[in-house]
Amino acid sequence: MCEFSLHIDIMRAMVAAILLLAASVAWAEARPEDGGREIQLWTGGGHSVAGGTGKTSVWNLGLRYGWILTRPHGPGLLKGRFEYAVDAVPAFLVFQRANTAFGAGFNPLNLKWNFATRERIVPYVELSGGTLFTNHTVPAGTNTINFTPSAALGTHLLGESRNWAVELRYMHISNAGLQRRNPGINTLQVRLAIGKFFSRGSRSRKP
Repeated sequence: MCEFSLHIDIMRAMVAAILLLAASVAWAEARPEDGGREIQLWTGGGHSVAGGTGKTSVWNLGLRYGWILTRPHGPGLLKGRFEYAVDAVPAFLVFQRANTAFGAGFNPLNLKWNFATRERIVPYVELSGGTLFTNHTVPAGTNTINFTPSAALGTHLLGESRNWAVELRYMHISNAGLQRRNPGINTLQVRLAIGKFFSRGSRSRKP
């Protein structure tokens, strides 16, 4: 019980920090541009779906830093910019029947395609991969180290002082054979983020 209370206190502190940081974001409107950067605070959650361990819910939050690596490429509606990003995930909760596992992770591989638009709505698709370390085995009776490949479809909503993002993410959680028993968990999550695109030098806007 004390351990769970400690986890709740840690979660509250991190959420408060995120809200404080979000309130400090006060730049003019910006969009993905050549050689630009992205910083983002995000949180998401969802539930297990078919294909793995059932009756499991997850909640996580993280901080992202990304690099826009290319100019717009591609034909027609597929035209966009390629972005590479990394995530620090200081809180990851797995609500399973046996217990509630508390953990943290790191996502070193986020491959993102930001579609080139002239509007305030900027759709994107993403493929990601990371690791998750928990205080209890996930799923129960397996391992405390797992991998978290995922795919997402979302959109940025560019505002005057910051941009929001909302996405639907499919995430697979498994130990990839580190433990003989490896049923895995397939989850469908909704993620909400607040962040900023910015350039290294110029403040000029590009479509």
